[in-house]
Amino acid sequence: MKTMEEVLKDWEAVIGLEVHCELTKLNTKMFCGCKLEFGAEPNTHTCPVCLGLPGALPVPNKAAIENIVLAGLATNCDIEKHTMFYRKGYMYPDMAKNFQTTQGPKAFCMRGWLDLNVDGKGASERPIMAQLEEGESAENVTRTAEGYTARVGITRIHMEEDAGKMIHMGGGEGRISGATHSLVDYNRAGTPLIELVTEPDLRTPEEARLFMQKLRQIFLALGISDCSMEEGSLRADGNISLRRRGTTQFGTKTELKNINSFKSLHDGLAYEICRQAEVLEEGGIIYQETRHWDPSAKRTIVMRVKETADDYRMFPDPDLAPYDLSDEFIEAVRAKLPELPDQKAARFTESFGLSGYDSRQLVENMATADFFEACMQDADAKLAKPLANLINNDIAALMNADQDFDLASSPLTPARAVALVDLVAKDAISSKQGKEVFAAILEEDKDPAAIVEERGMKQVSDTGAIEAVVDEVLAANPDKVEQYKGGKTGLIGFFVGQCMKAMKGQGNPKLINQMLSQKLEG
Repeated sequence: MKTMEEVLKDWEAVIGLEVHCELTKLNTKMFCGCKLEFGAEPNTHTCPVCLGLPGALPVPNKAAIENIVLAGLATNCDIEKHTMFYRKGYMYPDMAKNFQTTQGPKAFCMRGWLDLNVDGKGASERPIMAQLEEGESAENVTRTAEGYTARVGITRIHMEEDAGKMIHMGGGEGRISGATHSLVDYNRAGTPLIELVTEPDLRTPEEARLFMQKLRQIFLALGISDCSMEEGSLRADGNISLRRRGTTQFGTKTELKNINSFKSLHDGLAYEICRQAEVLEEGGIIYQETRHWDPSAKRTIVMRVKETADDYRMFPDPDLAPYDLSDEFIEAVRAKLPELPDQKAARFTESFGLSGYDSRQLVENMATADFFEACMQDADAKLAKPLANLINNDIAALMNADQDFDLASSPLTPARAVALVDLVAKDAISSKQGKEVFAAILEEDKDPAAIVEERGMKQVSDTGAIEAVVDEVLAANPDKVEQYKGGKTGLIGFFVGQCMKAMKGQGNPKLINQMLSQKLEG
């Protein structure tokens, strides 16, 4: 099988996403008063409405409607004032009433868009970028200094209710295939769920991953969901087809169902690109089907032939009147919009002189963005870049390695972070020592200055003391001095190391480097 990079030279991937997000910050379900609680004892939060018992009547959750309007406004959607709920045929055991209440052709939120900033290796996956100069546009992308910006259309965001959860027992991997029996927990049935459907504007797995990440940042900023992909409150279906480069007709698409991590979304789409190309190049046929991504086997597996709209037998729900949103309601929701990640990143760039890349990295996580802002309240503006580096590199790595790490309550307070980068900026300690102090702060819960003092780490920047050591090292190694002057300039590292050793690691490496260069080349 060809690599994805090889395939994308001849084929163009057409990708659309369907992102499902549970409104977990609400207290009750979409059409009844049952409590929302992840991990509760099975079937303890159910009632006649969410079980679809005869005679039970649903009542829409007003707070859920506010949340979806918030989501629509944050993603540049038009808010439809007149909508209605439909019944969609759903003949699976995890929905006891055998239909799902959802929206029809007109959703609460229509015709939106988001801009993606793609840089690094992922930017090379769009072959067209090689033909564009900075600032030039083609298709839905514009070339930037760091990569490109892609505008991704949003078809709709509609409201529906989630299904229950099935647990398959007796099988090897918890799937229905091979299971001896299945259990159903209806606690999740009726949970308010919004589904965002994109236009087929995505062209690479990296763009799909970035879109999903950006959407998660927005929903977290809005406070409408915990967006936990591990717990299933945020998940995606990926629709993908291939067409020869230069053609415009869509190919037959397959759907990857219920992707629950950014890596699985990227890797599953990348595999499907390669699989479909191989089938098509061998003269085969791509069938419209739903497939499952198996991360352990690193391949997709057929689940079922894809349903069509006719299979859902949708019709207006007779128990729910058409919904009318007033201008006053929409504007009241708009007033609740917080500063969104893109706006925050732009402010960081403008106020603190950070690059667009650094600013976007900071706002990927609300905790790191808030921490940076707290640091900059009392920090000198010149420390913005080193603080961003500390957060985006050291702190982000720590948070990725330990999902339970809580930055806000950790020993690394904003004041200590500022003090740490200030010590490095003033050459009181080296960058290598800075990493040692960073680890010590977390382990010992002490201020950076105290750690430096206790460990005798303060750098010697006295030029007289450094010059004496440099002279001693050069005098002790006349053969290497001659080799350096003969062209082996890489020996500068040896001389620096000898000087640092002589000064027990406390010499200022920048000054040592400068003085060695002066004496060796003078």
